[in-house]
Amino acid sequence: MTDAAASSVGPLVTGAEIARMAGVTRAAVSNWRRRYDDFPAPAGGAANSPLYALAEVQEWLDKQRKGQEVSPEVELWQAMRAVYREQMIAGLARVAALLCGQDEDDVPEDVAQRVQALARTESSTDLVNGLTARFMDSARRAGSDQVTPERVVRALCHFAPELSADATVFDPACGIGVLLLSVASEAGTRCVGQELDSDSARFAQLRADLLGRSDVQIVEGDSLRADQWPDLKADLVVCDPPAGVTEWGRDELLLDARWDLGTPSKAESELAWLQHAYAHTVPGGQVLMVMPASVAYRKAGRRIRAELVRRGIVRQVVALPPGTATSHALPVHLWCLKRPENTGAADPQHTVRMVDLTDNSPDGDLEPRPDQVADVPLMQLLDDTVDLTPGTHLRSRRRDYPGEYAALREELEHEIRRLAAMLPGLTEGGGPDSLDGAATSVAELARAGLVAYEGQQPVSVSEQLDTDYLQGFLRSSLNVRRSTSASGTYRFDVKGARIPRMSVDDQRRYGSAFRALTEFEAGVRRVDELSRRLAEVAREGLASGALAPDGGAKTGRPVD
Repeated sequence: MTDAAASSVGPLVTGAEIARMAGVTRAAVSNWRRRYDDFPAPAGGAANSPLYALAEVQEWLDKQRKGQEVSPEVELWQAMRAVYREQMIAGLARVAALLCGQDEDDVPEDVAQRVQALARTESSTDLVNGLTARFMDSARRAGSDQVTPERVVRALCHFAPELSADATVFDPACGIGVLLLSVASEAGTRCVGQELDSDSARFAQLRADLLGRSDVQIVEGDSLRADQWPDLKADLVVCDPPAGVTEWGRDELLLDARWDLGTPSKAESELAWLQHAYAHTVPGGQVLMVMPASVAYRKAGRRIRAELVRRGIVRQVVALPPGTATSHALPVHLWCLKRPENTGAADPQHTVRMVDLTDNSPDGDLEPRPDQVADVPLMQLLDDTVDLTPGTHLRSRRRDYPGEYAALREELEHEIRRLAAMLPGLTEGGGPDSLDGAATSVAELARAGLVAYEGQQPVSVSEQLDTDYLQGFLRSSLNVRRSTSASGTYRFDVKGARIPRMSVDDQRRYGSAFRALTEFEAGVRRVDELSRRLAEVAREGLASGALAPDGGAKTGRPVD
């Protein structure tokens, strides 16, 4: 749909925004799309991130009476959060045990009753999947590394090899099992996992049981210090290991047979996890590892990287887009390894594929463009640094400067036209102080049950309070000043922040304007990034001779 067509249907909302409007999880919205033929059709966006007309969504929710009150799923989540707080995984495990028919005497009666009531109206599978999705969303908002982010899971699923019907998949740091069960989504594929945290391991196994996955076995334990699967050989090993851990057991594991490529240093726990994963592969088996970008070039890991390259084990390194992993400030890499079918020397013609997606959106297409891929011969990698950073090798390749410049210029022009259409229509209001009179603090809204907290961020949990309206006024200069100390430190002040009182209809008008401004700001950042890239391509192209000014000399002679 064109931008003009999209704007004709009014404001657009994402699936996540629909979930907040209705007080349900995003999984519930996905179920509605499948189950209800009259659910609104997408009015814009892309296939993997559709947008819907707000008016059509609101009409549908009102007709279904799904936006009139807080849903039972949200009430259960709020009750669990009040009890378990920072121990939510333990709460999820106990709820999953109840759904499996196990006795859980320490589950509060209020939570148990809500679980039993929901279990009478929806399947245990939908309920546990909904709670899992809500927990992952909460972890994402808080920037937590408790679970592998959805974007990382999507990337691993995209680059994972096709599995045979009798394949075995192993995850030695499986957390609550999201990555393992996503990559091996087909029932019948044997899934094996190990997890240090007992609550996470228990919930992962119980969730698999509720999903009817009798082929899943997950145990508790420290994989590096106490491998519970010493004889396991898998067709595929996937792992998002804990990053930056120095106390991983190096001193007690110095002579471990797993360090076939070299003993990792204390600061290189990621390379210990990588070798542990590789040790559990069959001949021809593959490994997909999530790695911090620094592992590709740190001096301490040079010897191990050299062995990976020399033996032809590392086949591909993918630099994922910034923002893919919320708990990492820098882009993360995906290392793709394969155990050779025989123990002979690597093929001298073998190359390592370098894929650099760092210019892409974290929610965009994961299939690289031709200019984002380079097949680098082994001998070019075996220098003093053995740098496996994809961008390092792609920058040294010949670029199509004219094509890149023309494409970026066209994209920038398109974004600028779209940006102008994003601004909301605004008219003169009642004056600078007209909204200061009748106002309510966020603390009062929370006591009334209209607001809950995702980490430090207050969010609406009631149809009486529009989320975009709330977030818009929280970001106002007045509330920012209330939350900023004399030294300039900003810390959100729950008690001080105040929101004007308005009817729900007026809230939605303001919320729509605030949402349009947020989209406008995102568009401005996109234009800024495109402008930077365009200027960089133009400057480098002019300096190298690949580009020339219109009407100027193209032979290197001075212009008369």
